[in-house]
Amino acid sequence: MSRIGEAERDDAVRRLKEAYGDGLLTHEELTERLDRALTAGSRGELAAALETLPDGTASLTAVSGRIRRRGRWRVPRVLKVESALARVHLDLSRAVIDHPVVEIELRLGTGRARITVPRDAVVDLEDLRAGLKAPRYRGGTAGREGGPRIRISGAMGTGRLTIRHAWTRSAG
Repeated sequence: MSRIGEAERDDAVRRLKEAYGDGLLTHEELTERLDRALTAGSRGELAAALETLPDGTASLTAVSGRIRRRGRWRVPRVLKVESALARVHLDLSRAVIDHPVVEIELRLGTGRARITVPRDAVVDLEDLRAGLKAPRYRGGTAGREGGPRIRISGAMGTGRLTIRHAWTRSAG
């Protein structure tokens, strides 16, 4: 069995915290993986705690309640959002967007969703299957050359999706 040193364990903890800060792990996933990393006795066990990090994909899931991301947060390349009844609010206006294209995959039941995109973002709803209510979005003149492309796909039940552009983009 290959033993691990303190520096390796510290590096694993740092990577897990960064992944959580980047929105790649939920709080529950962070807690579980930190426990595995801190109790790992071998490199194999430590590697298992770091498995799939980072692949640029994050998932946000809730049956009811709220899913909310706002302020300064790092947007992953692919964000999967699943909600049966919850309200979803994703505010990307002050978020750090490192990718030219961000994929947001929605799986919504009856809950409402609101997505605020940066002023210069281009929004693509072509792959979104709406249920009873069509998404509310007026692209108008928003979205400029050089801004991020936000592709929203997935399926919605009876809930409503509202997308709007922020007044200003203060980070990027």
